[in-house]
Amino acid sequence: MELATELLAMFFRADPVGINFETNTDEYEPEVRTVLPRLPDASNAIDVQRILHEEFSAWFGSSAGPAEQYESLARDVWQLWSRTQEIQADRL
Repeated sequence: MELATELLAMFFRADPVGINFETNTDEYEPEVRTVLPRLPDASNAIDVQRILHEEFSAWFGSSAGPAEQYESLARDVWQLWSRTQEIQADRL
């Protein structure tokens, strides 16, 4: 599965801003498009949490909530990102 598609599914499941209405599975596409290019700058899940909170705050303002609510999603995204990078490194 493509990384962007996996991130979209993760964001939809985690639903950090409460827009998952079961049928709108593409609702988080804009956020995926702004988060994905920033992941190479992350060194750990804490960096990912900061990136997620910054991007969601840019998109949703105060509705994005506190950074702490992105902790679990950040760990999942970091795990996925790390795994993806390992696979790419193995291919070289």
